Amino acid sequence: MVSADLAGSAPSRGLRNRPPRVASRDVRRPKADATRILLDQTFERTGLTALRLAVAAQAAAVTDEQTAEVVMLIAHELSSNCVRHGGGTGRLRLWVAAGSLHCELSDNGPGITDPGDAGHHLPTPANSGGRGLWIARKMSDLHISTDASGTTVTAVVALSQA
Repeated sequence: MVSADLAGSAPSRGLRNRPPRVASRDVRRPKADATRILLDQTFERTGLTALRLAVAAQAAAVTDEQTAEVVMLIAHELSSNCVRHGGGTGRLRLWVAAGSLHCELSDNGPGITDPGDAGHHLPTPANSGGRGLWIARKMSDLHISTDASGTTVTAVVALSQA
């Protein structure tokens, strides 16, 4: 399902499709007059490949190949986190605003205990996970909004000037 409707579109397979929570910084929520919505899609584990392909195609349409690959990698890592830690489903929104590509993922999981510290330290090789937020932080300006009803993570990547 792909939609440019900011209010959300009908969820597929009974997925709850709710608007994302607003973060403390206003960089996350697109404004209709200042943005170009590229993708708004709910997903579950079995749809991660299709989601990754959709993000890659949309990002490639607005930026250079390297930046598009960075955004696709970030989207892949964060969508995997939604599935693994956020209840098995999520929602991805991708838009262009203020010279940057914004990739927002939200889920209905239990929230992140310490979002201010999440992803700032590379886990040891012995840890089986924990790299998704670290990768996203290294490759973007990352914003996390979380509470007991879920988490919204927005990665902001500058568009190339090429």
